[in-house]
Amino acid sequence: MITLDHVCVKYRQRLAVAEVCGTFATGRSTAIVGPNGAGKTTLLKAMAGLQPLASGLIHAPERVAYLPQRTELDRQFPMTVAELALSGSWRRSGAWRRLDRTEQDRAAHALGHMGLAELANRPIGTLSGGQLQRARFARLMVQDAPVLLLDEPLNNLDPASRDLLLKQLTDWQIEGRTVIAVMHDLDLVSRHFDETLLLSGTVQAWGATPTVLAAARAEIGFTGHSLWVNPLAEEAGS
Repeated sequence: MITLDHVCVKYRQRLAVAEVCGTFATGRSTAIVGPNGAGKTTLLKAMAGLQPLASGLIHAPERVAYLPQRTELDRQFPMTVAELALSGSWRRSGAWRRLDRTEQDRAAHALGHMGLAELANRPIGTLSGGQLQRARFARLMVQDAPVLLLDEPLNNLDPASRDLLLKQLTDWQIEGRTVIAVMHDLDLVSRHFDETLLLSGTVQAWGATPTVLAAARAEIGFTGHSLWVNPLAEEAGS
């Protein structure tokens, strides 16, 4: 569970997210949606502890797993698929300590679950987009955190990879984990997420997914494209 108490966050010295209050409940999945520049990634990074707050409080478990957008990963970094998965254990074992058999088995199981066992020794730079995202999900499995923060986890994937990762999101929820994901595909949101947070600098709506999406489509014509803008960005002149 994560609780936000009047959270305000700045991005490049400008207020990007203002007065967000609410709770992401244990064992529930929530999609964060909104136009470009709405502050979705900024809020997600704040919950991950990677973006300082301008004001307010975030109450979160000590262990939170964060998956940035795929474009933020340096695919030329000299790392194999197995090493990427194993890096999920660094917080428990330390980045430079020799990993014990338990951690290695956990990583091998995760890669097998993601259909990557035969690619374990491949450099990550040789993977397709779908394979790379499955490897990053394997890393999340190794992290074994109660809260997962995912930034556009299903964008631009082949159907097989997308369906596999959607199943993993459901499995995490069944296990009682809190899943929070920035999403753009509202059809996937409507079919796979319990709740939706509609963000545009401030919270426009937050609640059961059918209710939030119906209100968004009826009132502002939001279809997943930038048909409206973040008022905070307008105030800042951007």
